[in-house]
Amino acid sequence: MTTSPTDLAGARAHVRAVVDGSGTSFGWTMRVLPEKQRHAMYAIYAFCREVDDIADEPGETATKVRELAAWRAEIDAVYGGSAQRPTAIALAEALGQFALPKDAFLAVIDGMAMDLHGDMRAPSEETLHLYCDRVAGAVGRLSLAVFEGAEGIAEPLAKALGEALQLTNILRDLGEDARLGRLYLPRERLRAHGIDSDDPVAVLAHPNVGAVCSELAQRARQRFAESSALVARGARRPLKPCRMMIAVYGSVLSGLERRGWRDPRAPFRLPRRTKLWLALRYGMF
Repeated sequence: MTTSPTDLAGARAHVRAVVDGSGTSFGWTMRVLPEKQRHAMYAIYAFCREVDDIADEPGETATKVRELAAWRAEIDAVYGGSAQRPTAIALAEALGQFALPKDAFLAVIDGMAMDLHGDMRAPSEETLHLYCDRVAGAVGRLSLAVFEGAEGIAEPLAKALGEALQLTNILRDLGEDARLGRLYLPRERLRAHGIDSDDPVAVLAHPNVGAVCSELAQRARQRFAESSALVARGARRPLKPCRMMIAVYGSVLSGLERRGWRDPRAPFRLPRRTKLWLALRYGMF
């Protein structure tokens, strides 16, 4: 099926609106990219946002399972040349320009399914690692296919940076996730600190939960360091977005660590001055 210029223009406008409306820290990271890559990243982000919303928004589990299945079919359509949804049409354009791995899109959907079926309530370390690889590492593989310049390091970089970003998200969003009945802190670490419950509210109120958060933060810090070392081996200009993401999310992690874990449910946002400094630093070099 041939996509008309009007359909493509509408698809591009749609995915841009998803990015702009999300308030994501990735927004200005994407804006530094050349036009072709920017359109591709907007499409990838919009896909991730839309499948994530299926998992997070209110609704019956059976309905959400059907909606995720519909997105799996739509990914098949993207690769088969018959995309229908605006985001899928934008993805098809990106696929025509970059070697986007189909299994990475399906892995993201599989990660969202883990949230639906209760797998992410004090998961095992192994399950948490799998989840991070699906919802973040897979996005890293897609992103690096667009950025280019990561030959020989793409797979380990996607895994390391994806885990670092996702663990930071988990630590930042503990309270919000608890309201959805989710608890991503791994059960082995909870048990090691005398926390036997898997109830999100009870766990976050436990006096020892800070020790668990601190250990997870150390793991994220280690993965950021590994990511930085890998990025240093790649092409400097194409991997600029990776350096930006390390800087932004590394700052979030540092802010969480400075604040401490006395009330891990409290929301956290980067101070405006920090955002401004990062925007200037990475917008100019």
